[in-house]
Amino acid sequence: MEVMNLIEQPIKVTEWQQTYTYDSGIHSGANTCVPSVSSKGIMEEDEACGRQYTLKKTTTYTQGVPQNQGDLEYQISTTARAKRVREAMCPGVTGEDSSLLLATQVEGQTTNLQRLAEPSQLLKSAIVHLINYQDDAELATRALPELTKLLNDEDPVVVTKAAMIVNQLSKKEASRRALMGSPQLVAAVVRTMQNTSDLDTARCTTSILHNLSHHREGLLAIFKSGGIPALVRMLSSPVESVLFYAITTLHNLLLYQEGAKMAVRLADGLQKMVPLLNKNNPKFLAITTDCLQLLAYGNQESKLIILANGGPQALVQIMRNYSYEKLLWTTSRVLKVLSVCPSNKPAIVEAGGMQALGKHLTSNSPRLVQNCLWTLRNLSDVATKQEGLESVLKILVNQLSVDDVNVLTCATGTLSNLTCNNSKNKTLVTQNSGVEALIHAILRAGDKDDITEPAVCALRHLTSRHPEAEMAQNSVRLNYGIPAIVKLLNQPNQWPLVKATIGLIRNLALCPANHAPLQEAAVIPRLVQLLVKAHQDAQRHVAAGTQQPYTDGVRMEEIVEGCTGALHILARDPMNRMEIFRLNTIPLFVQLLYSSVENIQRVAAGVLCELAQDKEAADAIDAEGASAPLMELLHSRNEGTGEGLGCGPGRGGRPCFPSGGRGSMDLAVTSLSAQPPMLPLSCSESLRTRTQITASACPWSSPTPSSSMTPLPGRLPRA
Repeated sequence: MEVMNLIEQPIKVTEWQQTYTYDSGIHSGANTCVPSVSSKGIMEEDEACGRQYTLKKTTTYTQGVPQNQGDLEYQISTTARAKRVREAMCPGVTGEDSSLLLATQVEGQTTNLQRLAEPSQLLKSAIVHLINYQDDAELATRALPELTKLLNDEDPVVVTKAAMIVNQLSKKEASRRALMGSPQLVAAVVRTMQNTSDLDTARCTTSILHNLSHHREGLLAIFKSGGIPALVRMLSSPVESVLFYAITTLHNLLLYQEGAKMAVRLADGLQKMVPLLNKNNPKFLAITTDCLQLLAYGNQESKLIILANGGPQALVQIMRNYSYEKLLWTTSRVLKVLSVCPSNKPAIVEAGGMQALGKHLTSNSPRLVQNCLWTLRNLSDVATKQEGLESVLKILVNQLSVDDVNVLTCATGTLSNLTCNNSKNKTLVTQNSGVEALIHAILRAGDKDDITEPAVCALRHLTSRHPEAEMAQNSVRLNYGIPAIVKLLNQPNQWPLVKATIGLIRNLALCPANHAPLQEAAVIPRLVQLLVKAHQDAQRHVAAGTQQPYTDGVRMEEIVEGCTGALHILARDPMNRMEIFRLNTIPLFVQLLYSSVENIQRVAAGVLCELAQDKEAADAIDAEGASAPLMELLHSRNEGTGEGLGCGPGRGGRPCFPSGGRGSMDLAVTSLSAQPPMLPLSCSESLRTRTQITASACPWSSPTPSSSMTPLPGRLPRA
């Protein structure tokens, strides 16, 4: 029986093959390999896998298996069982569609056989790569001396062929590391690149250095071999690929190689890079502009070289004409660095930089928006007379609703400068709910003076000297801004913020409807307290014979002048006059008539005039002996002071304050009431810059140049 089974078994196998239509891949060898992890083609791997299988005769032993009819039942049950196993292990494969079984994937799924084969194939590929890596390294090491000699050959054809071979070697990691370890070969490549006039040789040599520059060892080898001057020379090449290799290699050197920036500057790299801004490849321009930013950051000489070569105009043109985010971002970084240079600022503004930057304030890229905002803020002090900024101003007002500190800092600072002495901009901002937005920004800013101070300055500008000034003054009250503004007078707020707040309060007092809210907020006691403190501090320096120093860019005389001017306007209200008088301020105002600052004398005389409308205050003023200094001020060389204290209309040339008691005070009131209000110097509008401190232009933060706000240079993402 066993012998018969052995004889009949091959026939059984044949019958089984005829009834079992599913191909496991063993017999056909078709599509049983995993996808290639190496660079071999699919057909090659199929053939390789197919050669792994050979046909073998299979012997099967059976015991007690029924024949004839029993054989059919046995085959059916076996087939059903196999089908169930197959469906469990290979879901989605059914016996009805046998065509699917010939493929290695079913509906995008990898077969189990493939999954089992993957580890072995990966291991095989890894071993092959390791062998190839070792072979590449050994080959390159043996070839280096000969290649170095060929690169130094006098025959240009030989040099070109050698450069091509080295270029091929530089594309593989193992041989590339061998190249980096040979200073002689790198020096030969640099020398060949610098001396060749053949375009193919130039392309190959720049490609070699480009490949080496992806490793720190390669960067160091290029730097030590004098590669930077040679690469700068290649920036004049007419071949696009040579330009690309040269600029990307220089970019990597600037990012990661110490000393590369100075070497590029000494090689006149900036003079070669700026003209490249006229190219029209966005990715190339992105790398070029980042190189400019790395060279210009913190180096004034580089900024001036960029200016001399027309850099600002080309950069503004890029911001105006391109939409590639990475290019716009790198270009805005360059403009931000240049925007703190006094020479570059006017050039950028005149080239239309404000409008071009404002175009991107609504971009979806936060980093681009932030760079544009910083640059606009830095440029805004020289752009107060620029036309066509309507859309920029509207966007800046909308940006005030953002909670980001940097956005608020830039938006408030820019609005403060653009509304300075520009009636058109003031009207536009006021009509677009700028007052309300600024008040809300102040309320949200808390103790962040970099936001609060420029916001207060912008409100100070909006509440005076333009057709909608009264609307702005009322808007502050209607948006519940007065209590918050008065609180800013409290110490220890910085003096620039206090000075700006005093000026704003003075403007708000010009609107009679604001007097009651200001009084409820206890503004008069706070102004008097500041006045006394500032006057005492100023007097100490006068007594010591020292010059009045700046405190955070503000002199105490400016605080004295501002407080007195604000009290002058507030004193127009009878209730306010009474409160000022009860605070025993008349002796101080009389003392201010003797100040060495004529503007302080003027505002002190004005507030005394207002107080003199009440009999009790007028008697107190006469008792303090105010007539003599007032008569002296009448003949002042200061035209404004003389007119303010001189005769009113129809007075026949008689002085306001002749000696003689109550009657003289009445005459003074009549005379000065006919004069227009005088604007104290400290409340006048001034530009806000970060690069200088002057008495007339108070800085709104530290005098550190704005380039300190620029992020430290980091690697440019691949363009």
